[in-house]
Amino acid sequence: MSPFFKPCGRVAGASVGGGGEFLFLTEGHWQYNGAMHVVIFEGSHWKTFAPLALGRPVFMLASGMSTLLDKALRALNPSRVSLWVRPQLEEFTRQRIAPHLKVPVTVNQPLDDEPAIVTSGRVLHFRKANLPDEPWAIIEDERLVRMAWVKSPGLSPADVLERSEAWLKIIEQPRIEPQARMVDSIWDLVHWNEESLIQDITTTLKGKPSDKPAGAYHLLNADEVWLGERVKLEPGVVLDASKGAVVISNDVSIGANSVIQGPCFLGPACQITPLTLLRPGVSAGNLCKLGGEISNSIFFGYSNKAHAGFVGDSYIGKWVNLGAGTTTSNLKNTYGEISVQIGSRTIPTGRRFLGSLIGDHSKTAIGTRLMAGSYVGFGSMISTSAPSPKFVPSMSFLTDKGIEPYLLDKAVEVAKYVFSRRGRQWNPMDEQILRHVMNSAPGVENA
Repeated sequence: MSPFFKPCGRVAGASVGGGGEFLFLTEGHWQYNGAMHVVIFEGSHWKTFAPLALGRPVFMLASGMSTLLDKALRALNPSRVSLWVRPQLEEFTRQRIAPHLKVPVTVNQPLDDEPAIVTSGRVLHFRKANLPDEPWAIIEDERLVRMAWVKSPGLSPADVLERSEAWLKIIEQPRIEPQARMVDSIWDLVHWNEESLIQDITTTLKGKPSDKPAGAYHLLNADEVWLGERVKLEPGVVLDASKGAVVISNDVSIGANSVIQGPCFLGPACQITPLTLLRPGVSAGNLCKLGGEISNSIFFGYSNKAHAGFVGDSYIGKWVNLGAGTTTSNLKNTYGEISVQIGSRTIPTGRRFLGSLIGDHSKTAIGTRLMAGSYVGFGSMISTSAPSPKFVPSMSFLTDKGIEPYLLDKAVEVAKYVFSRRGRQWNPMDEQILRHVMNSAPGVENA
């Protein structure tokens, strides 16, 4: 895992795991010394997390300062881990996730004779679990396995996806009360991000002092501000931790007269342009460039929103570029419930505040306007003079003339160039994921 936090309490950071898949993971503040085999499975409901889960396992979605996987490992403290993912992501998981975990890991291997805790990758842990060492189950809606203690040799990822008889037997085990939340949608992660930030900071950084060198910047509630090494704070910067901690990782640069309101997390080498306002609830992975006004939003690494414009209550994938003036609405004029449109489906969210869900490698032109609850797929390009439609499918190029397919060869060409600008080498795994998304997205988005 990426060394965001070292035992000394300094805020650290590095890019590992294929260039950004582990930008939110933490280490150094706990040791994996449990005695239980833990299986973390995707299941068929990963599709409800499109477009962000199109190119990564659902447990790699970020919340607060860490991923769902990281939180599960911290809460369950396993001695070994099995990751069960869709077949198309098996090699990706083996190459870019498994090598960075601090316990023995297998990918898509059936259970052996030892007991195991099986847990959905959609479970969001806020505290260490306290679970009995005997058969039990936590069931969602009387039909979905959230977590369970099992001893079922031969149980496999196929059993989860097919809901086999062996898998359904788990539902008959004695029930216990949930000790974590079940995430049903991306907007759950957005809604809970501020709370997740507070919990991550409390768990990983409380009691670990941070140096604050003298400078022409201002701190509010300085004890709740953590600064990494080589952080550059230009004159007039305000780090406001009066309502939540502010965590700034190594090599972050914050431009003059910017205001950062906690809880907030900025990953390694982020660049914040002058006069930026980051409101509470912002999480940003490494090498993001942020500007304008941002509120309660999650950015994966390598994404840019460097200019004026507002982004609120949104989830932004990796390698996204939002052109100058791009703005997301996050509230309807009627103050009513926001819905998300995916293909022909209109999905009520139960949320009054929700911005945009933007997949990896997507880009917007200057002045782009995104309505509340917008879905922008993986690898999409938006260049319209009018507000964008609420649904933009993956691998598409949207202009005033309509939608055209974004061809794979062109997508690869652009991605290679973008990678080179950030010192990243395009490799066969990157292209494999792009091809997987191109093939799978239509079935997910038009289901």
